Amino acid sequence: MHSERISLIHAFIHNLATTISSASLYSIDHPQVDRFCTLALDAIVAAIDRGGDVSILLIDDELVVDEAPLVNNMYIWRLVTALKVRGIGHLKITQGVTGQELRMLADGLRRRSDYREICSTDHVRFGTVEVRFADQDQGATGLEAFRKLPTFEEMPTFELVRLIEIYDEARRHGKLRIVGINEIVKGFIKTFKNQLDPLLAVSPIKSLDEYTFTHSTNVCILNLAQAMSLGIEGDLLNEIGIAAMLHDMGKLFIPEEVLTKPTNLDDKEWEMMRLHPVRGAMYLLNCSGVPASSAITAFEHHMRYDGTGYPTVYRGWEQHICSQITAISDVFDALRSNRSYRGSVEYDTIAAMMYDMAGAQLHPILVRNFLGVLKKANKI
Repeated sequence: MHSERISLIHAFIHNLATTISSASLYSIDHPQVDRFCTLALDAIVAAIDRGGDVSILLIDDELVVDEAPLVNNMYIWRLVTALKVRGIGHLKITQGVTGQELRMLADGLRRRSDYREICSTDHVRFGTVEVRFADQDQGATGLEAFRKLPTFEEMPTFELVRLIEIYDEARRHGKLRIVGINEIVKGFIKTFKNQLDPLLAVSPIKSLDEYTFTHSTNVCILNLAQAMSLGIEGDLLNEIGIAAMLHDMGKLFIPEEVLTKPTNLDDKEWEMMRLHPVRGAMYLLNCSGVPASSAITAFEHHMRYDGTGYPTVYRGWEQHICSQITAISDVFDALRSNRSYRGSVEYDTIAAMMYDMAGAQLHPILVRNFLGVLKKANKI
């Protein structure tokens, strides 16, 4: 009975986190929000039926229910972050909770730029976290300390659920929510400017199922680090981030068993993989509001600086600067990530490998600049 209740609470958190993300992408009144809110309600009502009221405590970045921490995943971390930035340490849901109360909860937790007090209701109640600081002259309270943008280390996971939903909708319905991608990139840039070491935000790949999504946010962060070190800002900086988020869109149209195959691809599978830049570029060209540089980068990110690589193009083709930056980020993150066919590579080994690639596979000046960024961040 206990394990079944915990499974239901996990399902509740999964659907609540998705409700929050959907409300951020669309609106609180969107049918997608209704659907996930209903699923969250069904799960929490069933959990209450099996063990009484549900109290969720936030302790040291973990959610604790029935005196035991929940197994962490990206949905739990999404809720942890949403609670943490608002100074909420305790969430209690009691018998009789309604869908409208959960909708109000999701609406309050989605407001990242508006930190007004979230009101408790009859069956959904909050407790706040109070943190005291030695320097009281600054007037800082615990709640005010949490009322800020999430740290850059937290942000990739904070946005991962949103990105997965955007990709999933593109896969199922062919529609890309470019507004959602743009908001994620702008959030990265805004938080980037307040962090001394943005490369701390590059996340480990926890599972193969997450690879495409976590890899895309990592490449975005690495692209922004490169571009800002070169003095790029404004619209071009934003486009470089968006291009990174979308560079692997073509992989959405490749079977999962091919993407995660632990052994070498056969000829047919390799040909399928080599087509993903073309398929991604064609898809993006047909999506309203997507910058042209994103389609170009999707097409070119596996080309080499010396004109080889794939897809094959005519002699004299000049690779776009955005594609060259993305190729460097792509190679770096692929090497440092655990993959189905090998483990991660150490930073100093990656640096040596990238030096060897400079001038052939990768742009030599951009490689030197990128490795300089890594050195400054004490990674090599």
